[in-house]
Amino acid sequence: MSLRVLRFLTAGESHGKGLVAILEGIPANLELSAEEINRELSRRQRGYGRGGRMKIEKDRVEFLSGVRFGKTIGSPIAMAIWNRDYENWKEKMATEGRPLQGYTPFTRPRPGHADLAGGIKYNQRDLRNILERSSARETAARVAVGAVCKKFLSEFGIKIGSYIRVLGGYKVKEMPIDLWSRHLKAEQSEVRIPNPLEDNFVKTLIDKAKEKGETLGGIIEVFALNVPPGLGSHIQWDRRLDGRIAQAMMSIQAIKGVEIGNGFETGFLPGSKVMDEIGWKEDKGFFRYTNRLGGTEGGITNGQPIVVRIAMKPIPTLMSPLRSVDINTKEEVKASRERSDVTAVPAASVVAEAMLAIVLTDVLLEKLGGDFMEEVKERFELYLKHVSSF
Repeated sequence: MSLRVLRFLTAGESHGKGLVAILEGIPANLELSAEEINRELSRRQRGYGRGGRMKIEKDRVEFLSGVRFGKTIGSPIAMAIWNRDYENWKEKMATEGRPLQGYTPFTRPRPGHADLAGGIKYNQRDLRNILERSSARETAARVAVGAVCKKFLSEFGIKIGSYIRVLGGYKVKEMPIDLWSRHLKAEQSEVRIPNPLEDNFVKTLIDKAKEKGETLGGIIEVFALNVPPGLGSHIQWDRRLDGRIAQAMMSIQAIKGVEIGNGFETGFLPGSKVMDEIGWKEDKGFFRYTNRLGGTEGGITNGQPIVVRIAMKPIPTLMSPLRSVDINTKEEVKASRERSDVTAVPAASVVAEAMLAIVLTDVLLEKLGGDFMEEVKERFELYLKHVSSF
């Protein structure tokens, strides 16, 4: 399924020269600076349990097109994030010539990674040609795209945040505070949990996993606030917003499960404990007494916060490697080891924010249309008047 109003592509390999993102569909006259994007890139690089790569890279964006004098101009926005680590890899990742004498191809695929499946699909005997692109390094480009979309959404009062609910099997204690407060608490935490008092305990879990050569996954909650009702549609399967969100989340490397609202829990409950009862007040219009369905009904936003949870599997690169088979000799071997993180769940939460921002920007523009910001804002105000008068 392709995006309808927005289109974006990313290119680049993990240890190549850099990453490139092209975003088309953002209206003209949106104020935008590289620093706003760099802040999001920096958030993605934080987190306890990250590997040596984050000590090398300091991701910064460079606009190549689509922005002039601090404003978008309506044309495709091209952004580059150059890899500092390329200096250490430029001979192994050269775009021309032949491999250096003594170069050893990557032939021991890692269980849980794209190595073997991708090698078979693209007929590559050096699996580095697969792993370099399938690496989660690619998400830096998506975060750059998401940062532009976050800035666009902020013009309409829409805010996006996230925090970690589970890391390494440990369920973080719930705090009786609102979603945005949880997000702000997570911003103060090295492991992006909404209860920083538990940071040391979670960091100890990560340290123990590292000692064992293990990796850890977790569950992330990402949300959007102040989203108006009426985005998305029930009329075709591929226009349902919850389906579009789920596809976007599942496209993130290592994500293996998605639920919106109470999700899987609703399969264990009667309808009276699942549906969000409707109310109306003169000063606020229609509202819901609860948000068990996570802000969507029939594939359409209902005005409640959009709440999405995603499950991230542990990173496939283990320092105590699992069994594998050499693709050339067919002999049983230990899977190859690459420099890696113990956990990237905190980083994935920032990527999830970016993907939610991209989807919501798409459906908002789909609803409103418009080629420049003044036009889009005028249409937004007219739509809000319709909502309030319904």
